[in-house]
Amino acid sequence: MISLTIIGNNSAVPAFGRNPTAQILQCEGKAFLIDCGEGTQWQLSRHGIKKSKISHIFISHLHGDHYFGLPGLLTSLGLLNHNKDIHLFGPPLLESLLELQFKASSTTLPYTLHFHALEEDGPIANTEHFIASCFKVKHGIDCWGFRFDQKKKARSVIAERAHAYGIPFSFFPQLQDGMDYKHPKGTIIPNEEVTSPASAPVSYAYSADTVFEPSLAEKFKGVDLLYHETTYLKNQEEKAKQRMHSTSEQAASIAKLANVKKLIIGHFSSKYEDLAPFLEEARAVFTNTDLATEGTTFRLNQD
Repeated sequence: MISLTIIGNNSAVPAFGRNPTAQILQCEGKAFLIDCGEGTQWQLSRHGIKKSKISHIFISHLHGDHYFGLPGLLTSLGLLNHNKDIHLFGPPLLESLLELQFKASSTTLPYTLHFHALEEDGPIANTEHFIASCFKVKHGIDCWGFRFDQKKKARSVIAERAHAYGIPFSFFPQLQDGMDYKHPKGTIIPNEEVTSPASAPVSYAYSADTVFEPSLAEKFKGVDLLYHETTYLKNQEEKAKQRMHSTSEQAASIAKLANVKKLIIGHFSSKYEDLAPFLEEARAVFTNTDLATEGTTFRLNQD
């Protein structure tokens, strides 16, 4: 199963029980952390996410509500004797900020932290299950969105049927790759006769903090799930533009333009206690929209 769990969904200031931005994308026992706002450690524990499962961390930009929780998380993993490599992706300055933090506190991590600077659009990680890429968005400082495309899975061999056709076990890997089997007597056994297709690969895009920019829709065209910030309601459109953020209606417009399957919205301003109007405004434009409510897990497939 591939799932996305919302760890924090508020903007700069924690309010009304909502915490700054953080999300966890999970697949087969491994986890990607997307942004790491203040309080992320506590939120991970609260929602049953094991910190030890995190193998990759993606930081969109260096506003505090997106990375102030990172030094503490990395340090805690060290204190817990975490010994698996972690790959960290973020703006170039993030590496020196962490080095200064660790130097000031005489911190030595017991695991290897691989830092990857975000400098241009394109693929940034090729993992067992995903190809991750980044794209520049328009915010007050350098800021990046992320897209995660699941790799195509192998077909499933129907063992009893394959054996009935006399196909040796040693040929099963080729069947999984979609090859037909040629029997020694010359008969061709079509692959579809002895295998079943894998579920279609899924995709997730995280747009990060951005002013309304229709051209960004091309970066996450057709994804199964899109997260887009909605810091303000429609009547604050001018303020959103000035502060390089988006409104609920604008986020929905982007989702519609990109022809995504589902939209989730978050990064709510602390001026709003009631989030229902965000959902109402977004659904008026793009029906399949949900709030990125903390603790909510969205399943991207049914495996």
